[in-house]
Order: sequence, then C-alpha cells, then structure tokens
Amino acid sequence: MPKCNNFCPSFAQALEDHGITFIGPNAEHIRIMGDKITAKDTAKALGIPVVPGSDGGVPDFETAIGVAAGIGFPVIIKATAGGGGRGMKVARNAEELEIAFRTARSEAKAAFGNDEVYIEKYLQKPRHIEIQVFGDGRGKAVHLGERDCSLQRRHQKVFEEAPGPCITPAMRAKIGKVCADAVAKINYIGAGTIEFLYEDGEFYFIEMNTRLQVEHPVTEGIFGVDLVREQIRVAAGMEMSFGQEDLEINGHCIEVRINAEKIPNFSPCPGKVTQYHAPGGLGVRMDSALYDGYRIPPYYDSLIGKLIVHGRDRPEALARLKRALGEIIIDGIDTSIPLFHMLLAEPEIQNGEYNIHWLEKWLERQFAK
Repeated sequence: MPKCNNFCPSFAQALEDHGITFIGPNAEHIRIMGDKITAKDTAKALGIPVVPGSDGGVPDFETAIGVAAGIGFPVIIKATAGGGGRGMKVARNAEELEIAFRTARSEAKAAFGNDEVYIEKYLQKPRHIEIQVFGDGRGKAVHLGERDCSLQRRHQKVFEEAPGPCITPAMRAKIGKVCADAVAKINYIGAGTIEFLYEDGEFYFIEMNTRLQVEHPVTEGIFGVDLVREQIRVAAGMEMSFGQEDLEINGHCIEVRINAEKIPNFSPCPGKVTQYHAPGGLGVRMDSALYDGYRIPPYYDSLIGKLIVHGRDRPEALARLKRALGEIIIDGIDTSIPLFHMLLAEPEIQNGEYNIHWLEKWLERQFAK
C-alpha cells in the first residue's frame, strides 16, 4: 500500500463498511484532502486562497515548462500524494526544471507508489502558518487560531508556536473564518489542519491534514481545550463542547520536537536510553514514551518526545523553554536537544523573525565545513 501523509482513506472506509465508528474524519474527506491536486481544487471551490500553479497534474516536461513560463520562476514541483518533504523540488530556471521534474517524479514513485506531480509558484520568504479547525460533522465548525511552524529542515517541522508572532488578531479572525466556513460546508467531523504559506499579508493554501497534528498541544495550551477528548465526543454523536465565541487565546505556547538524531548531520541515532528524566514545573508538558532502559528501534521516525511550554506571553514561554531544556536528561543516545539550546540564543528566534528557509541557511552557516 502506498504511504499516506493523511490517514489512508481505505482504513476509514473499511471501518465504515463494518459499522465501526472511526474517531476522525470520514473516508471521503480523507481521500479528497490526501491528494494534493484534488485538495487544492476543493480548497479553491470553498473560497480558500491558493498558490498560483498548474491545473492538476503535470504529465511531462513540455507541459511543465509551459506552466513555469506562465506563472514565472522560481517554481516548486510537488508530489500529488506527497508529504514530509518527499517529492518536492525547487527550480529557478528551465535547466533546473528539467532535472527537478525528473527527480521529483522518481522520489514520488519510490515514496508513495504514485509519480504524479504538480507545479506551484515558489514563494521567496514565506512563513508556514496553519489553521486548526474542528467540525461536528453536522455543519458546525470552528477555528482555533493558528500555529507558526516555519522553523523547518528539509520541510520537516522542528519548532512550533501559537499564536504566530507575525499574525494580528484581524488576520486571525479573517483567515480563521474562511477555514471554519469551508469545513462547515462539507460537514467535516473532528480535527483538521489547513496549512498555508504566508507572505506579505497574503495566505496561500498548500494542503489540509485530516488528522490531529504532532503540534496540536500548542493549540490546546493557549485555548485550554483537549482536542483528543473533543474528537471522541463528536465521534460518539455528542455536540461540540465549545463554540467560536468560547475560544479566547490565553498566553503563548511553544513546542520543540526532540528527535533521536546526531547533530549536525541529523543522522538517526537509535539505541538504548540509559537514563531519562523529564522536565516539569508550571507550564511545562513533556509528551514521550521514554523510560530508563528503553531501546529506540531503527525502523521508525526519529521523533522520541515533544516538549511543550506555556507562558503568559512569548518571552515567558521562551524563558520557560530554556529552563526545561536544561532540566531534561536523555542519556545513551544523541538527540536534537543541543540544537534548541543554540537556536534560543539567536536574535531572530527571540524576536520571532524567521521564515521557512531561515533554519537551513542558519545550519549552513553554523556547520560549514
């Protein structure tokens, strides 16, 4: 079976066919949003702003060069069934496009069993802003603000925060209503995330994840809600326990993803955890299954823990994160914790002035040679 960025719709469909309630969106919504082209077309029809690009899949290089000429270089090629940065290549001219097109299709085929790709305008310095939505499956939906997930390496998020440092209350209300209205129209049920690139005051849809995101705790932290509990409630046929008018932001929340990786190469580091101590205290949450003696296998994603902190404002959250990172102990393996110690010393991180390219450029400067 091809790998799926969202839950595979066949699983949800099998449960529906056997009269078993799936805690999450229905199979049709998972299918629609699991295909990037269909998702983009659906988003456009629902009134969500999208990135300029190809109308559907691009079958060959001749078509690709025509699309690129129409929207202008640079462009980015993406796998229609993609996720996690696989099958994504940037081209800044026709020569790069030919190589990128071939490589993206090859990667997409290997990762997802589907080599179809599409093309979009490549924005220069965007931020990655995602809107958390929640629907009851009966035409009622709300948004729970945004998360800024712009600190990424190879399109993989490493640091997420809410609310976004660059988003004003007016922006939040406007794009949040667009997203909530959109999912209400299709009777979406459960949690979902509508992801955007944000640049110069404009939002551009890139995908919708029909599931609970890794970074959902930062949303829970600023709104005081339990999204997992809420999913169970609506799946059981109950009404949502809150409405849009009940949702008020309280403070600031940051999450860092702790991976079993060796810095600076980010190579996986499986092995035995000889000592583990989780940080604690007011406003500190550690989500992990680690314990003394746990052996991290080499077969799965390298994520081994999520450290989430909440503060009355962003400076307090950053200070609390620094303290918590100093308390955590994970011995026996290498982790990404040293990376976050370094990042917290950077003025751009302290001021929230970063975009989706910032981290990779910073890493190049820090670990050159």
